Amino acid sequence: MKVDIHNHILPREWPNLKERYGYGGFIQLRHRDDGRADMMKDENFFRTIEPNCWDLDARLEDMNRTGVDIQILSTVPVMFSYFAEPEDCADLCRIINNDLNNSVKRYPKRFMALGTLPMQSTELSIQEMERCKSETDIVGFEIGNGFKRYV
Repeated sequence: MKVDIHNHILPREWPNLKERYGYGGFIQLRHRDDGRADMMKDENFFRTIEPNCWDLDARLEDMNRTGVDIQILSTVPVMFSYFAEPEDCADLCRIINNDLNNSVKRYPKRFMALGTLPMQSTELSIQEMERCKSETDIVGFEIGNGFKRYV
């Protein structure tokens, strides 16, 4: 059995975080006509990603082609948003973790997931861990290497 333990995935879409929280610095996706998407920090280009970063069927094609049985999914580190207000980051973590959980539920024999936490607040992190333990199939958590501001 081949298990690939390092695989980043994003929701296909999420709310406009600048509008939701009232300040910028967050990543948003701008889908392109060619099927790819540009990751944007506010209006600044960060990088272009392929559909397999959000499309599970495209990801399964890659896995089947390379003989991978299971992938452990986690979000892209730039999404940690450790610069954000703790409550806002906790809200974003719920959005990301729910999407990760939906991916696992769709293909439970092919995917497992590591969630993300609002590391600015021990209390909020514990609350999100407990929520994930009771409400999701997330098996662990990915924690960044400190409060580095990505991008």
